[in-house]
Amino acid sequence: MTTHHIGIIMNGVTGRMGTNQHLIRSIVAIRAQGGVVLEDGNVLMPDPILVGRNEAKLEALAEKHGIDRIETSLKNALADEHNIIYFDSQTTNRRAEAIKQAIAAGKHIYCEKPTATSVEESLELARLAKEAGVKNGVVQDKLFLPGLLKLKRLIDSGYFGEILSMKLDFGYWVFEGDWQEGQRPSWNYRKEDGGGIIVDMFAHWRYVIDHLFGDIKSLTCLGATHIPTRVDEQGEAYTATADDAAYAIFELESGAVVQANSSWTTRVDRDDLLTIQVDGTLGSAVAGLRECKTQHRVQTPRPTWNPDIPNPIPFQELWQDVPENEVYDNGFKIQWELFLKHVHRDDAFPWDLLEGAKGTQLADLGLEAWRERKWVDVPKLKVEAPAKQV
Repeated sequence: MTTHHIGIIMNGVTGRMGTNQHLIRSIVAIRAQGGVVLEDGNVLMPDPILVGRNEAKLEALAEKHGIDRIETSLKNALADEHNIIYFDSQTTNRRAEAIKQAIAAGKHIYCEKPTATSVEESLELARLAKEAGVKNGVVQDKLFLPGLLKLKRLIDSGYFGEILSMKLDFGYWVFEGDWQEGQRPSWNYRKEDGGGIIVDMFAHWRYVIDHLFGDIKSLTCLGATHIPTRVDEQGEAYTATADDAAYAIFELESGAVVQANSSWTTRVDRDDLLTIQVDGTLGSAVAGLRECKTQHRVQTPRPTWNPDIPNPIPFQELWQDVPENEVYDNGFKIQWELFLKHVHRDDAFPWDLLEGAKGTQLADLGLEAWRERKWVDVPKLKVEAPAKQV
């Protein structure tokens, strides 16, 4: 048995998502389980180096989780040939420039989304990676949620018949920061820092819709900044310049329709922070982060509109749970393991920088539809070859 130590530059892991999902629940968890064991008995062992601007935070994080290497200079980390993967979970407006440096240094790229603040720059990253011949991937974690995996099982089985529509409802109340600390960083609510729920969440909705239901043909969107003033981490009030809610409709190439509500200003009265209801000719399903329930057409009740009497039908009791026929691991960790295999032995990895650019495109089009108050088409994206020099 051979253990292959894979040097990974982890830039931006002092942030909430980088620390919890990518470092602790993915890389540290993979190391704790003894690495990624391949079919031939060989092992891929991630060897992270934590990179960031705050040395004290890096030292504390490294010591707590048994990491030997930290670095405040991205240039130095990129210069080390042992490090073959560059991972980025910085704020969105810092990501593209760092990825360009990593591509120029010949590193394989794995990063959070959105990959950039515009579709043009996201496509440029995909083109640069293709030209450099480096492997690349984008985090698309929700595809690996247990609830969505169960939903995918239903779709693949033909359970729904013809899929007619989907209702996607995401969100929760993010405290304003005055009387209770906000659960999200303040930059999320400043457009100039890359914030906004459309930029953040439409990148997710793109890959969820694409991979589960098919290509998006067109969309319309209304955004809103419902909470105009918030309080930051230092206790200072600031003006929220980015959208904190978005109400969108997506028309799919199949003719099916997706209604998608995304909000950091809503109080939850549903099964989970994210629920997706799928309605088809033969049956319906509602998926959350972990659970999924169904109602076949033969189990569908026959309601009659009559507001003069109490509702006689226990609607929510007439659904059946999809069983857990397998053990589900953390979605971020699953995709990290797949990417490590992709880098080491060229396993398939379809979630590349071009897929990431599609998410940025949907956010750009959502902002355009809101700004111009119209329906917009969703053009097909591809990585263009560079212009020839004359």
